[in-house]
Amino acid sequence: MLLPRYRQDGLTAAITYFAKNCITDNMKKIILLLTLSLSFTSLLHAQRPKNIPVIFDTDMGPDYDDVGAIALLHYFEDKGNTTILATMASSSHSNIAATLSVLNTYFKRPEIPVGVPKAPADTMRDFQHWTDSLISKYPHHIKNNDEAEDAVKLYRKILSAQKNKSVTIVTVGFFTNLSGLLRSKPDEYSLLTGRELVQQKVKQLVSMAGMFPTGIEFNVVRDKEAARYVFEQWPTKIIISGFEIGKNIKTGIPLIRSEKIQNSPVKDAFRISIPLSPQDSAGRMSWDETAVLVAIAGYEPWYDLEQGILTVNAADGSNTWIRNTRGTHYKLVEKTPSAVVEELINNMMMHEPKNNK
Repeated sequence: MLLPRYRQDGLTAAITYFAKNCITDNMKKIILLLTLSLSFTSLLHAQRPKNIPVIFDTDMGPDYDDVGAIALLHYFEDKGNTTILATMASSSHSNIAATLSVLNTYFKRPEIPVGVPKAPADTMRDFQHWTDSLISKYPHHIKNNDEAEDAVKLYRKILSAQKNKSVTIVTVGFFTNLSGLLRSKPDEYSLLTGRELVQQKVKQLVSMAGMFPTGIEFNVVRDKEAARYVFEQWPTKIIISGFEIGKNIKTGIPLIRSEKIQNSPVKDAFRISIPLSPQDSAGRMSWDETAVLVAIAGYEPWYDLEQGILTVNAADGSNTWIRNTRGTHYKLVEKTPSAVVEELINNMMMHEPKNNK
């Protein structure tokens, strides 16, 4: 059997037999990828998790893979896999709260709270100006950052109301809010310090961050002090999807070519941005989507985990990985071809909201 760990249906078994016995080596490689994709898609739906409470933290703006990531998150909620507790902005550029409101509204969840840093934060925005297009075209009830809640206070309010060890936080941007949360003091929502509240309520942090085994990566370096503090002080397990994981997963082309999908802010973000960058001609690199996939569906069968410690250099924000069996950090290690995950993410990004007209 090609994949002895997983039960294969008749179609998959037939494809495998044909690939082994009837065709050329190049054709075998193509059909092998198809077989793996069929098997893993079936596994994803067969072992679907239920109602994982998630807080999503994003720098929605400098890049647009964040749009793909939040589309996956809403896909999983529509399938009953997760409950989105809040969408947090880790940047404070002028369009970020409204853009999050656009996307939540498109997916029929306008009530999802939006948090924005009220303390000083990074303000880098999208050079393609796709956020302007989304805000001008699609409905949203949060019009600007002033109408959004303070991100750290919103974290404390939401976490205090959750069951112990239940919440997964997914961060695909800067660590500004998480550093602020750890440093926060008791308030009207909880008598616990921020670190104590995280330790009590959070199950895991899943992060798109870092370059392995060493390097300088955008999400870390833009607020390097916050990143350093979080990786040193965070009291729960951290799963890290590094730069190298999403680099070879190119998504968005099937979405923008779809004639069926119309009036979609997800499609528009990719439709506007992909033609403006020659390196995106095959699709945008999918760093942030991998973090959401792993946070909700788990890392198997696509990845292995390597245990260790991520350290951040205070001077330049570079990161280093140290393998350590006592570490609380776990980085993803690719186990299956990136083309398999690419197909999964492309399919999920094309998901339209329930009852979409």
